[in-house]
Amino acid sequence: MGPRHAEQGFPTAAYLYVLHLDKLALAWEYLRRNPEYRRDWLDRLRQPVAAQRWGLRLLEDPGLDARDAHPVWLADHPGQVQLYPDLDPRPDAATFDFWRIPGRKGLIHDGRCLRVATSFPGCRVRLAIAPGLKDGGAFVIAMRPGAQPGDRTRVITEALDKLSGASDVAPLAQTCARPSATALLELHSLQALDASLAGASLREVAAGLYGVAAVTHGWHADAGLRSKVRRLVRRGRTLMLDGYRRLARLDLNGEGRSDLPPKRP
Repeated sequence: MGPRHAEQGFPTAAYLYVLHLDKLALAWEYLRRNPEYRRDWLDRLRQPVAAQRWGLRLLEDPGLDARDAHPVWLADHPGQVQLYPDLDPRPDAATFDFWRIPGRKGLIHDGRCLRVATSFPGCRVRLAIAPGLKDGGAFVIAMRPGAQPGDRTRVITEALDKLSGASDVAPLAQTCARPSATALLELHSLQALDASLAGASLREVAAGLYGVAAVTHGWHADAGLRSKVRRLVRRGRTLMLDGYRRLARLDLNGEGRSDLPPKRP
């Protein structure tokens, strides 16, 4: 069974959520489309260790998109907030209250700790909760040291600011910034990938992305439209096969959002 968009003619509206995904969520969107990963999911009872092959601690259902899935990657993202019991709390120390965490929450236990992903309009924050932390207990926030500790501090500070500024009450209306060129590229790459996996030709992919009129007037041997669609399909397949690892920072030299080294003159 392919991604659920395959049965809907790949309408752009079905992919709009992609515009608001972070790198980890995008990594999942590409991985879940991998036919071999989908076979491992179906055969997961006979291959319980298959998850590590894909850079996961546990296999996640590929039928769930990034809004509902909670993949646990082998490499923790620097933006993950880690909570531990405070061994020497002050009288006015903040206490942990799970139900006061704002947003729509998803929980999973990876065998070591409880992981919580909470999402609310505009962002998603990931928490790792140590086994010893109990509801109502004082807690501290931890992070791993790195080559650029200032960047990690900034990321975690931003995550905490989002949590403290979020409201459990959904707004009646929300305005969003205009999508960046990079976000649109991810949307089109996933659309092109789904169409290609479903057996569509490059011309059919182009018609779905840019309309029949654009294809009628701009589809010829040396056309920019033809090469653009070809690059989108190639990019989507590359990210699906192993490029998602850079998005999930699974490689030690990962470069983020599937960036390739710049060409030197």
